[in-house]
Amino acid sequence: MGTPEFAVATLDAVRKAGYEVVCVVTTPDKPAGRGQQMRCSDVKQYAVEHQLPLLQPEKLKEESFVETLRGYHADVFVVVAFRMLPKCVYSMPPLGTFNVHASLLPQYRGAAPIQRAIMNGETKSGVSTFLLDEHTDTGELLLQREVEITHEDNAGTLHDKLMVAGAEIAVETLRQLAAGETHPMPQPAADVLKPAPKIFKEDMLIRWDDTAEHIYNHVRGLSPYPAAFTHIGFRTSPEQQWKPCVLKIFEVEITNRKSTRKPGTILFDKEKKLLVSTQNCDIFVKILQIEGKKRMKTEDFLAGFRKDNYTDYLF
Repeated sequence: MGTPEFAVATLDAVRKAGYEVVCVVTTPDKPAGRGQQMRCSDVKQYAVEHQLPLLQPEKLKEESFVETLRGYHADVFVVVAFRMLPKCVYSMPPLGTFNVHASLLPQYRGAAPIQRAIMNGETKSGVSTFLLDEHTDTGELLLQREVEITHEDNAGTLHDKLMVAGAEIAVETLRQLAAGETHPMPQPAADVLKPAPKIFKEDMLIRWDDTAEHIYNHVRGLSPYPAAFTHIGFRTSPEQQWKPCVLKIFEVEITNRKSTRKPGTILFDKEKKLLVSTQNCDIFVKILQIEGKKRMKTEDFLAGFRKDNYTDYLF
């Protein structure tokens, strides 16, 4: 049971390890993009390509879905980046239902463990398999594997590391379950729990009055998707009022220049770099995307940049 690319890696690994995938469960197709064309999940694409039985229930408690699922007589359910399952579903298979989660539980329970870990400046993450219960990411632990977060990692590179580790740990969990070697353990108590709630638009806004290190972590934790953003004022002529324009920022670098101006102030150095003041050090913006344009290197943006058309500060 899963939806995005992260779940495909586990499905592929399980299948290649020789386990019989009796059914795949994913979300219904839904309209997406500007044209609102119907789009299916990555997991569905894989299932169709490999001719695996497929279910796409609207409601997980629906009697017809539950009975159809029961008819597959699965020994175990494997869940990766899917929806919250009702007890009538997760309690169905004799070996239980386990989830592959992209964090070292109990830390970073929730929908955005990869982004939140980097945004918080963590130096390690990992993957956990655990048995489902009625709460979110609280069930008994089966296996865990630690993964390093380097200073250069962003949400995209960490996603890929954890995707591979998650697939590997899922296969090992299946092996142990089949052999009767598992020893489920309650999740350890933690003095401070760091949650990983879903990312909303207000979480993506860059606050330039924060420290350069926090802004650096904020940007890479949201890159390449959904992307941190700020605003710049734009006008086509001096007679016009300034209009806020969204500026997505995908990559920054902390300089050793102490900020001497108001946070958010734009500075240009002799090498045509775009620097922004923060609470402590200037930040060099390396990759960005101005509203209505494609993502680009900052030097390409500056090649067509006219100072009279933009404010000299970000907000």
